[in-house]
Amino acid sequence: MHEECSSMHENHQGGEKRNRQLVLLSISQNTPPPAHTLTAAKVKEAAHTEQQTDQDTQTSNLNITVTQESIMGSSPSKPEFRTVLADKQVTDGHNVILSCEANTEDVTARWEKDGQKLACVEGKHTVKQIGTKCILEITKAQESDEGKYTITLSNSSGSDSCSALVRVQINEWRTVQWRQARMLNDLKAFKYCNEVEELRFLLYGPIGAGKSSTINTIRTIFEGRQFVNCLAAAGSTKSHTLRYERFRFANEEGSFPFAFNDIMGAEAKDGVLTQDIISALKGHMKEGYMFNSNSPLTTNNHYYNQNPSLSDQMHCLVYVIPADKISMMDDFMKKLKSVRETASSMGIPQVIFMTRVDCACPMTKENLQNIYKSKKIRDKMRECSNVVGVPVNCIFPVLNYHEETHLNDDINCLMLDALTQIIHWANDYVVKMSNIQISPQQPIRE
Repeated sequence: MHEECSSMHENHQGGEKRNRQLVLLSISQNTPPPAHTLTAAKVKEAAHTEQQTDQDTQTSNLNITVTQESIMGSSPSKPEFRTVLADKQVTDGHNVILSCEANTEDVTARWEKDGQKLACVEGKHTVKQIGTKCILEITKAQESDEGKYTITLSNSSGSDSCSALVRVQINEWRTVQWRQARMLNDLKAFKYCNEVEELRFLLYGPIGAGKSSTINTIRTIFEGRQFVNCLAAAGSTKSHTLRYERFRFANEEGSFPFAFNDIMGAEAKDGVLTQDIISALKGHMKEGYMFNSNSPLTTNNHYYNQNPSLSDQMHCLVYVIPADKISMMDDFMKKLKSVRETASSMGIPQVIFMTRVDCACPMTKENLQNIYKSKKIRDKMRECSNVVGVPVNCIFPVLNYHEETHLNDDINCLMLDALTQIIHWANDYVVKMSNIQISPQQPIRE
């Protein structure tokens, strides 16, 4: 009985299924279904079931299409920066964090240092990408970490880059007395060898290095006001110094025991001739001589001193070199070689005033008292030493007055620090020469 009921049930279900198929076929063919198939209610139910099936099929196809678009997708947004890297200045041993934000997460970040791919060192560099933010952490920054850092964001739509400078303030490696009153008193009270009237310094350098500006700065310091009587051509390509001039310094309390001689700047083609520099060093050139770029001072010239004394000679040669243009002085260096050899043979002290330090180092420009904490300045001094052949301890970075309209104590102190040292070296030379009673130099053979 159970089997019979089961068979009847299956036959009934099978019949209904066949009837529905016939109804659906008639619906699709727009023909009336057989009368024996289903009731009207069943016909309606069959039609509804078919309609729902069609909707489900359409929905399924739509989902497949959307998924495919999501996978294949449109191109990502071209990378752009919402915020860029910022310059950083840190003290040696402190951490540095460089960060920026992109307009999309779909980017690949590449870091560079000074134009080369950043070689990440474990425990030193940490690169992160958190959402749209890109971060580079430098642990315990050292001198070697100073430089220009660049990040490039890229994807299939393009790329974009931004950069920042990291400046590492190293431990102060030379000290300056940032109080000018004591240094001024020391200069005024300095006891120089009485074999000469005054200690004489000759300024020599390329055009635009700041020779005349150096004289203006010294006079400004000593007179307590801006002094611009000596026409300066800092940054110029044409020398403004046409005559051989001597500048002495004094204030209301008295004079200072030294003088600076200014000459025409050296140029590639024109400018002061090397023979004229040598004549000035040996004391053959008289004040007021008009420089001629085509011919040097001759022995029969009115301004030629036949028998110079120790007082007529130079007691210290001061090269004036711009810190930001050391690598561009090939022509000047060719001329300097003969001058340096002559000064060395005479035993004259040679020093360098390295000017335009504000142009060479942003850290120094922001605060002049950081000058001996700047790796950039120290590197420039070493470069200058190698190029000119003067020891680093004889190189003095200075800043001349050129934009300022009021006195600046830091500018004054930096120049005074140099003067208080080179005055001793010039005097040492005079003492040495007076002790051996050197005979006057012979005239230069033209």
